[in-house]
Amino acid sequence: MLPSYNLGASALRHYAYRLPALEHRFLVEILQLARVEACTLVFVFSQAPDAEVIDYYLSLLPPETSARVRPRIYTVVVPGDSGRPLAAKLLDRPDLVDHIRGLIGGRPAFIEPWNVTVDEVAVAVRLQAPVNGTAPELWPLGFKSAGRRLFAAAGIPTPSGTEGVRTADDLRLAIASLRTAHPGLAAAVVKLDNSTSGDGNQVIALQDPAGSPASPRTVAERVASLPDWYLAELALGGVVEAYITGEDWSSPSVQIQITPEGRSVVVATHEQILGGDNGQVYTGCRFPASRDYAMQLTTYGQRVGRLLAGHQVRGMVSIDFAAARDRGQPWRLYALEVNLRRGGTTPPLVVLSSLLPGSYDAHGRWRLPDGSARYYCATDHLGDPRWTGLPPGQVIEGVRCAGLEFDRRTGTGVVLHMLSGIAIDGRFGLTAIGGSAHEAKHLCAAVRPVVDRLCANRAASTAATRTLAKAELLQVPRQGPGPGVASRKELAQSG
Repeated sequence: MLPSYNLGASALRHYAYRLPALEHRFLVEILQLARVEACTLVFVFSQAPDAEVIDYYLSLLPPETSARVRPRIYTVVVPGDSGRPLAAKLLDRPDLVDHIRGLIGGRPAFIEPWNVTVDEVAVAVRLQAPVNGTAPELWPLGFKSAGRRLFAAAGIPTPSGTEGVRTADDLRLAIASLRTAHPGLAAAVVKLDNSTSGDGNQVIALQDPAGSPASPRTVAERVASLPDWYLAELALGGVVEAYITGEDWSSPSVQIQITPEGRSVVVATHEQILGGDNGQVYTGCRFPASRDYAMQLTTYGQRVGRLLAGHQVRGMVSIDFAAARDRGQPWRLYALEVNLRRGGTTPPLVVLSSLLPGSYDAHGRWRLPDGSARYYCATDHLGDPRWTGLPPGQVIEGVRCAGLEFDRRTGTGVVLHMLSGIAIDGRFGLTAIGGSAHEAKHLCAAVRPVVDRLCANRAASTAATRTLAKAELLQVPRQGPGPGVASRKELAQSG
């Protein structure tokens, strides 16, 4: 497992400090070892995961299975917090490459990456192990402009817009064209071609606060106010699209696995949960997508998957959509972008399929062998700055004691991930699996109060410890302060 995040400047600006936690999202792959008895997993990280986190994932498996899985887990740490991609740092450490080659021991092996760049290819060559992903020279097929052309070839609707914009003048012309075609348009979205998770998106409002069309001069000023770094990256290419609106609105996606033989398989649909300052950043998801359009998403996914497979794309692919409808009208689906990599929807899907083997059926549901269905709600962004520094073990135990942890008997409950993020900024992730969408949503929402209580208990314990320390300090016999030295009582009062 090589979770090397080779990010553009805009994404790196937001995620560099959280890369160790993002890498640890891959730890849920431990659960797959229960299904593949002959498999060994070698994780490459920039920071070692806590042993109690490894123990936690093993505890979710039956005891006899856990005992067989533990000896097949290895971690290789490539230290350094420079923000450089993990694969690039690994290439600088031939000793670690040799160590990984030794762990492979001549057995059949492959590399599971986040995405594939020349660095991942170089690692693959040194290890003589193939990569499950798309070749670097095909990466531009996932650019926003290329995605719009791909959707057109597949006969899939996209928002009105313009590809290949590179300057502020291009933006103004593209927005003016949109306003001519759609006079009442509320906003336009500018997207950098090579960006991820919505971090390269900027929303330009085309109306004034009263809801009337903004003047061309006002719109030009809003374009001119875009950050310098954004306009610099736009020079590499981007798109401008109409912002899709409706009385009801959602952001669904479809996930496709393209096998090494070139077979395209739709494996899931999701409702994405978006946040961030611009409402464009992925923060979580719900599985599956709404039944109102899940089958249409599957059809669209099959079309795009076949086209991408023909271009020699391989590995995990996801396609993001906007869905909107007005009262009494059917849903309208618009394809937005192609992602040629593992995304935020991949870890929860791994959790579900590993703990509850089943299949994605023709009706867009995850069916177990007994005929029952499972749903989940997942997030990578459950957090609070006050939680920073809580020990992962306490969070694990708190969720367990609250009766929320995944239960093998019922096939429902919460699985935590990205627990190393708590030390960084008080944030972690989870997947809440339920027998219904409502149960999954309830389980997901129940975790925050548990961690809030842990945080409150820690604060109360810290305050009590300080009070006791002051009381003990005041009881120590005084010898009298020296010149310019405060007394113990004064120190206690000030502390």
